[in-house]
Amino acid sequence: MWYFSWILGIGVALAFGIINVMWLEARRTADAAKAKR
Repeated sequence: MWYFSWILGIGVALAFGIINVMWLEARRTADAAKAKR
């Protein structure tokens, strides 16, 4: 049963990484839009 926690841990780590990249892209886009004004 240890593999359930292992799979959940991998899933949480991947989700965190994906959300982090999406947040950084959105922030970079917002900063670029502010710089154009």
